[in-house]
Order: sequence, then C-alpha cells, then structure tokens
Amino acid sequence: MDEASAQEGIGNRRRATRTILAVDDSRTNLHVLAHRLGQLGYLVVLADSGTQALELISARGFDMVLVDRVMPEVSGLHVLQEIRGTRDTSDMPVIVVTGQDDPAGAVEALQAGADDYLAKPYSFEELAARIERTMTRSDRMEELKRSNLALDARIAARAIELGEARSELAAARAELDRLQRA
Repeated sequence: MDEASAQEGIGNRRRATRTILAVDDSRTNLHVLAHRLGQLGYLVVLADSGTQALELISARGFDMVLVDRVMPEVSGLHVLQEIRGTRDTSDMPVIVVTGQDDPAGAVEALQAGADDYLAKPYSFEELAARIERTMTRSDRMEELKRSNLALDARIAARAIELGEARSELAAARAELDRLQRA
C-alpha cells in the first residue's frame, strides 16, 4: 500500500473532524505537522509554548494533544500533568513527542500518564498510526463511560421500582393482617 492510500484509509475511518492541539517550541515543526495532519482531515490548533497550550486546553476541547517533551518555561511533562490533574481533561489522549532518544524520558512520560511516546525523527506514517490507535481507544473508553452511565440510570430506576414494590407489599401485608384480626 502506498503512502497516499494509507493516509486515505486512516482518514476515511474517522467519523467527524477531529481536533488536535500540537504543542512545540519550534514553529517550523508545528507548521509541518499541521500541514501533514491537515491532509489526513484533522483540524490542528498550534501552540508554541506550554503556557499557551494550557490556556487553549482550558478554553476549548480537543480530541488529542501532541506535546513536545522539552520546551522552555513550561515543559511538555508539566502540560501532561496539568491535563491529567484536571477532571475535565484527565482522559484526553496525549502523545508526548521528543527530540531526545532517552528511554528514561519515555518511562517518565508514560508514568506521568502519556498515552504514547515518540522520539524524533519519526516517520509521519508511524505518528499517524499512533494517533489513530490512540483516538480509537479513547472513543471506546468514552463509549464505555456512556454505557456505564446508562446502566447506572437503569439500576437506579430498578431500585426505585423495587422500593415501591416493597412498600406496596408491606401495605398489602398490613391490610391482610388487619383483615385476619377482624
């Protein structure tokens, strides 16, 4: 399968336009990434600092964050920790990308909650596949959460019905006892 066919296949499996926040202190890297991901049908929002990324995340929702591990001032790991530490974003998929080929850095990022870790230089096709896999897993988790909420609602409704049935049974027993004594 050639690159164009692979990219088209990945793009066709997506149901709706997905939004990715790309965070890197290199504007060149950001623009190349935005262009390539845009060709796959993603809407890419760019942030050139961790501070800007955190502001964008708090202002709007994203389907995924791609964050460079090493940046001045606010590191990608700090951004990741903020995402994981906030209830509204704790489950947001995050892939940490780095220019350092450091196994300890990968372990640190994964322990901090990264969904995946990728060292530069990487093949764009590998990044695209990791994004797709991570988003698919995230979609399944969201579906499971919705199913659990629906199940919880059904359980609550059944508990109410059971309570009402017990009350009716108690009233019927009391009436039976009264009639037997009369």
